[in-house]
Amino acid sequence: MTRDPADLTAADYLDGACEMTAANRPYLAHLLAEEAAQRTTDPATAAGIRATFPAPTATREETD
Repeated sequence: MTRDPADLTAADYLDGACEMTAANRPYLAHLLAEEAAQRTTDPATAAGIRATFPAPTATREETD
């Protein structure tokens, strides 16, 4: 099912962020959560969303 992105709500983006976290995709989860925070009118709620889905580090560690 495809939707017009303009019709998506903050809750839709948060659902996606949770799904991406479960799929071990932290950067995508962060991006979806950031969109949810931008669509939220309450600054405290937006801050809570951002704290729940922080930006992942761009540094990769090599393993042997």
